[in-house]
Amino acid sequence: MMGDRRWKRSDTVLILGGALTLLILMLAPLGHRWGWWHYRVSFQIIRYDAYAALAGLILTLIIIPVGILKQARFYLAPVLAAVLFGTAFGIPRYWLSIARSVPPIHDITTDTENPPQFVEILKIRGKSSNPVQYETEVAEQQKAAYPDIRPLELSLPPQKVFHEALEAARDMGWTIVAVSVADGRIEATDTSFWFGFKDDVVIRIRPKDGSTRVDVRSVSRVG
Repeated sequence: MMGDRRWKRSDTVLILGGALTLLILMLAPLGHRWGWWHYRVSFQIIRYDAYAALAGLILTLIIIPVGILKQARFYLAPVLAAVLFGTAFGIPRYWLSIARSVPPIHDITTDTENPPQFVEILKIRGKSSNPVQYETEVAEQQKAAYPDIRPLELSLPPQKVFHEALEAARDMGWTIVAVSVADGRIEATDTSFWFGFKDDVVIRIRPKDGSTRVDVRSVSRVG
């Protein structure tokens, strides 16, 4: 009887530990989004939380077979804890694998020869933001990593394409900063959900040989 009670308490500790690591993983990015701390602090919190989650996962993977062998009544609880720990470790590990698989560039555009230029957004990017001057090195890295990123050419009049592009930007939840029909330019900002990172986007729409060409450029403010 006493052994069962001890098992229950250990199950509770494991589940609460797994839930805590998952909660920390969720709150660390939001802390930056809400202005509590710098995004580098969020990364450090996530890093050490992932270590804790990995330790918890290993522990539960040891406990599960022991519980089965002892035929404890509550041996399924460590399985739930393993899922929680595994999720808290797996998500940042997935983020890391993605980050390592792509070049560390902050500027992506469909036109690497003559990228669309920001106008109004330059006033709100701030001094600590990444520069918006386009670099040849970035173009070479983009072409190697994302060869499929190209301009879009449509057999529609520029005015219609412009309004459809503006509607698409709004549908994606972007904050529209500037709209210039005369210049065929739309400037907007996209904010990521967890960290609140801001990527500034400019859409350029121009007539070309009886069709309409659409170019897009996205520049991250940080990272």
